[in-house]
Order: sequence, then structure tokens, then C-alpha cells
Amino acid sequence: MRFMMLMIPLGYETAPADVQLDPERVAAMMRYNEALKDAGVLITLDGLHPPSMGARVSFATGLPVVTDGPFTEAKEVLGGYWMIEVGSREEAIAWAKKCPASANEIIEIRQVQEMSDFPPDVQAAAAGFENLKN
Repeated sequence: MRFMMLMIPLGYETAPADVQLDPERVAAMMRYNEALKDAGVLITLDGLHPPSMGARVSFATGLPVVTDGPFTEAKEVLGGYWMIEVGSREEAIAWAKKCPASANEIIEIRQVQEMSDFPPDVQAAAAGFENLKN
């Protein structure tokens, strides 16, 4: 089963574009990332620039509307993610609990939808989806 672990650093929604990272925290996170890799569960991972450098495209009017960051209505934003492959939700939670996160960080765990999770008519409508991935 694939799970995405989403890092939600509280306060990151207002971080400036030139946010400074603490080298000690980065080193601790790298040790965690290496542990995921060494265990053979890591698929990919990335950190994300703060929302002040992002944009949102909404479609409430039926037409795309672009809003540049930062987003004043944001309460929580993603700071990064890990994609892991483990045997169960419990195993994904166990890995998240090992993360050297600080008191202002939350990790949300979400199972990735597999084509086999869907009924045949939905699978037929999504025919070719697997060919879109790298």
C-alpha cells in the first residue's frame, strides 16, 4: 500500500519567500529520510517552497482565476511530503511517529488510491491512467 505523509508546519502559511531553515533540523530530517530509504519504504520525497511563492487556480465562476500567494484564508499548508510503500496504515503511522518533527508540525497520512480500489466502470473510465505515470 502506498501512503503519502504530508508535512503541515503550522505558521508556514505566512513564511516569507526567503525562509531560513535550521541546519540542525535539516540534518535530523535527513537522518529520518535515510532511515525510510534504508528500510526500503521510501518512494519519493520533496520539500515545498512557502505559499508566498505559490499560486492557486480556482474555478468557482466556471473560469480559471489565479490568486498569487500568500493566501490570507489559509490556516494550514503543506511544507513537504513523503511517498512511502508499506504493508498497512498502522505501519505508515509508525513511520510518521518516528519523524523528528517539532511541536508546530503535523503529519497527515493519506493512503493513495489504487485502481483496484474502484468499481469496474470507474476503472474503465480511467483506462490509460497507469501510462501517464513516470
